[in-house]
Amino acid sequence: MVKKIIIITLSVIVFIFLTLEAVGFYLSKRGGADEMSEDAANGKSPNDLQAKIVNLKKRIAHLSPKGPYLVIDTAKNRLYVRKGEEIIKEVIVSTGSGSILKDPKGNRQWVFDTPRGEHSIQSKTSNPVWTKPDWAFIEEGEDVPKSFKDRVEEGVLGDYAFHLGDGYMIHGTLYTRLLGRNVTHGCVRVGDKDLKELNDTIPAGTKVIIF
Repeated sequence: MVKKIIIITLSVIVFIFLTLEAVGFYLSKRGGADEMSEDAANGKSPNDLQAKIVNLKKRIAHLSPKGPYLVIDTAKNRLYVRKGEEIIKEVIVSTGSGSILKDPKGNRQWVFDTPRGEHSIQSKTSNPVWTKPDWAFIEEGEDVPKSFKDRVEEGVLGDYAFHLGDGYMIHGTLYTRLLGRNVTHGCVRVGDKDLKELNDTIPAGTKVIIF
């Protein structure tokens, strides 16, 4: 709940900041004594606006994670490595399809969205192994196995996986031709070269913001 409030607050602050930036730019380009006199009469001082903008920038900087963090745009299927306001790296990825799967033998259903909000890399794994959940078998029209070993599948998650919790991961893919599209079951797929670079430079504990 606290994380949601922080995200909403940050969004409002960014909106206000962009609005004030636009107003400040407009005022800075206006000319003429009559226009400036009218602004002064209405209490709209450019200096006051600039002071508010500076204050908002400080507040935004305070809310931003310290050090590098990841931002994932699910609409554009892009992953950004950011530090403060600087974009250090941009990566083409694949995110959730948004499709719905219903269990024909019960009342269960799954929505394959990438979870929005603020997360963190809880752990990192080399040569990860996928433990297939029930929906993976149902989607393929197969019976859900009773044995755990029948759920284990190797070689489908690439060389590395960053665990975000609740089964969601940033991981590699066998289907690089589909990068840039919304085709996953909720995880974030990354190409091999980019995934290795992320693994080498992004530590566990790094913040991940998904929208």
